[in-house]
Amino acid sequence: MKDGSGRWGTLLAVSAAQLLVVLDGTIINIALPSAQRALGMSDAGRQWAITAYALAFGGLLLIGGRVSGALGHRRTFIVGLLGFAGASALGGAATSPELLFGARALQGVFAAGLAPAGLSLLTITFTEGRERGRAFGVFAAVGAAGSALGLVAGGLLTEYVSWRWCLYINVPVALLAVLGATRVPRDRPHGPGSGLDVPGALLSAAGFATVVYGFSQAESHGWGSGRVLALLAGGVLLLALFVVVELRTKRPLLPMRILLHRLRGGAFLAITLMFVAMFGFYLFMSYYTQTVLGYSPVEAGLTLIINALAALFASTVIAGRLHGRVPPAALILPGLLAAAAGMLLLTQLAADSTHVFGVFLVPALVLTGLGIGLVMPPTASLATAATDPQDIGAAAAAYNAAQQLGAALGTALLNTLAASAAASYLADHPRAVPDAAAVHGYTTALAVAFAILLAAALLAAPLLLVRRSRQQDVEESTPAETARTP
Repeated sequence: MKDGSGRWGTLLAVSAAQLLVVLDGTIINIALPSAQRALGMSDAGRQWAITAYALAFGGLLLIGGRVSGALGHRRTFIVGLLGFAGASALGGAATSPELLFGARALQGVFAAGLAPAGLSLLTITFTEGRERGRAFGVFAAVGAAGSALGLVAGGLLTEYVSWRWCLYINVPVALLAVLGATRVPRDRPHGPGSGLDVPGALLSAAGFATVVYGFSQAESHGWGSGRVLALLAGGVLLLALFVVVELRTKRPLLPMRILLHRLRGGAFLAITLMFVAMFGFYLFMSYYTQTVLGYSPVEAGLTLIINALAALFASTVIAGRLHGRVPPAALILPGLLAAAAGMLLLTQLAADSTHVFGVFLVPALVLTGLGIGLVMPPTASLATAATDPQDIGAAAAAYNAAQQLGAALGTALLNTLAASAAASYLADHPRAVPDAAAVHGYTTALAVAFAILLAAALLAAPLLLVRRSRQQDVEESTPAETARTP
């Protein structure tokens, strides 16, 4: 596409869609207590307002990526936006818990097609090195800041309007994105006549959904419960069978060559472990600021704006401008280490810490924001670089699936560790105040998050540190033009 305004219109549409997908992973969290009171949800059932979205989204991502390639990324993108808007309106108007849960699941279904289609469109639209860097920088900035913005928007809308607007707000954003998508060039579908890998589709959906659900159940039942262990073992078994099927079928849902590519494998590893650490971090920042520091939901959300701004700066100003000029490892590895430094700083918190905002929170939020802002643009670009046109949708779906699994694991793992550490602290210090136990739990979990990020840098380094000439070959071989109609 030669028209520059059209290219940047594509970026705006795809970024708006990415904001919707990421935002809805967290925006409902702060609104949930109000929604529970309004709809009469039980304490045991309220988790489905979050879990239903995560299960549908994570479970159907690989199918969504293949459908996007078969129907055309532009067509899938527009259908996904319209469906997401309709599901959001349905959820906002829900009169019962069941209707809300169903609407959230339906959001996840359309997001599973929308997310890989958007990343695929970005890949085939921006091919020149400098513009590609800027485009992926903006795209990644939206993804990096979206979770924090979801908490801010959820707090503001719930406190000053209604919890229902945490869902209604998606409708105008989605429709504006549809308007922008009309300027996106049509791409050539690559799947008609090839058929869908039905066994792979069923195994991937069941496997991802079972693993994500197992992670979510670990928060309330503990990692040692038979239910959680059975779910995780069953999910891993299903995913192992999925790999076996994919290796044997002629037209796999997820060609293993996508995962076995060295640079792409390093990118997937880095983004997965980054999300494991960061989603636990967001959870603790929300709890710590509200339960220990006494911030209101709005104040807690606004505090996280610091993280969002740092991520925006790192992804656009630093990573976006350096794309193609430095190897991806020069951005990804420092990003992981910067985020690790932010986590390490917070492990020094105590219940009676003074000057918490300036001494601990601001530096940690800046460092973690810079970290995720440096990691996301190059990993998103590498995820779809050097792929055949028919594999772009599958590669984009795999990248989104890595993020979803990381987020689900991080939330469950770190929250469970924090709760266990707090309980142990109270058992060892019977006279301790609850805040001291809570802070001990948070710092213990954040120490684990620090270790995860450090391990991510050490494990990803051998995969990402390649000769400069080889990296240029990868970045310049994105088959964008062949994916479009003449």
